[in-house]
Amino acid sequence: MVETAKLTYQGKTYEFPVIEGTLGEKAIDIGSLRKETGLITFDPGFMSTGSCKSSITFLDGEKGILLYRGIPIDQLAEKSSFIETAYLLIYGELPTSEQLADFNYHIIHHSMVHESIKSFYDGFPINSHPMAVCSAVVGSLATFYQDELNVRDDREIEIAIHRLMAKLPTIAAYSYKKSIGQALPYPDNSLDYSTNFLKMMFGTPCEAYEVDPVAAKALEVLLILHADHEQNCSTSSVRLVGSSMCNLFASVSAAIYALWGPLHGGANQAVIEMLQTIADNGGDVHKYVEKAKDPKDPFRLMGFGHRVYKNFDPRSKIIKTMAHDVLEKSVTKEPLLEIALKLEEVALKEDYFIDKKLYPNVDFYSGLIYKALNFPVNMFPVMFAMGRLPGWIAQWKELQEDDDFRIGRPRQIYTGTQTRDYIPIKNR
Repeated sequence: MVETAKLTYQGKTYEFPVIEGTLGEKAIDIGSLRKETGLITFDPGFMSTGSCKSSITFLDGEKGILLYRGIPIDQLAEKSSFIETAYLLIYGELPTSEQLADFNYHIIHHSMVHESIKSFYDGFPINSHPMAVCSAVVGSLATFYQDELNVRDDREIEIAIHRLMAKLPTIAAYSYKKSIGQALPYPDNSLDYSTNFLKMMFGTPCEAYEVDPVAAKALEVLLILHADHEQNCSTSSVRLVGSSMCNLFASVSAAIYALWGPLHGGANQAVIEMLQTIADNGGDVHKYVEKAKDPKDPFRLMGFGHRVYKNFDPRSKIIKTMAHDVLEKSVTKEPLLEIALKLEEVALKEDYFIDKKLYPNVDFYSGLIYKALNFPVNMFPVMFAMGRLPGWIAQWKELQEDDDFRIGRPRQIYTGTQTRDYIPIKNR
């Protein structure tokens, strides 16, 4: 027997089916609500609205669970590579050795960008934010690869996926190199994904550059932890833009802009800026904790709590250990780590934080790692975008294959002026 939910409106009762996910999540299917009742729902921020059925990522904020295609995030961070995790997200299963080798080959051998793209970087101001540059250049790929824009052609989609996964690290590294006036390097096909990116970021043509394996491993883990996170702002942007049957390049370009915001991909940058503010003002953690607890004080502790997780962010447990490994190997000891650890200690002990479930999240530690790896703070959200790319691709691909595919068209409650007549300008 199908479970239903009843709605009574103006003396009439309507029934709507309740659907259930594979791990117990339930939702009221209101697809026919407006047709049957003339009503729509009102849900600012869509916190109680399911926009799709998806088999990609499961997130339980109350229990602190994150699964990619059913596999716990801690297992993937420990045992998998970023490319293997990307394959899992995009295609639904862990690859065989042959499948992984083939996928990796195509990623490696599509990493160069068209030479004409390099001229784009000359047109941007030298102080351009790299997220703006990356989004613009990713969107421009649709002009260079016009044979891969058909969203109903599996072969074209496959090539577009390979190109985008391969080229985003190159595009990102070029945005950094241009900002510091250095030459734009070619990728090295003999290196793995993360090592190649780090070499493009920090190597120069005038001397040999060896990437630290600890740094490459840290980057791999960070990319895996960010690879997908259910229907967040940027992922919803990919789906909404893609619902117009827009190509993959343009859809991901839109997602990069959505991720740029300080409430989304810019959060780890905000953590570093907060820690630096505390350090610059004497390093008194307790003073700033009291400021954060004061509702009249504008100061906020960044990197604590999460809009979805009401328990400990499972990603932060993994990344905390990684942060220590990286910082211990760092040539210059990071003074902000001590402040970060003091803040964490307070948050885990004080009733104020415990009652509000303000636990350290993934952004709290990721910024410290990126800083220790010498990434400038304006590159932090770019790193987030690189990690989130396979999730965006998987979500876009799933949307295009959905039997219930339709263009996104949210409704609204109009609160403007009632109907009135136009007044000629001479009478105003």
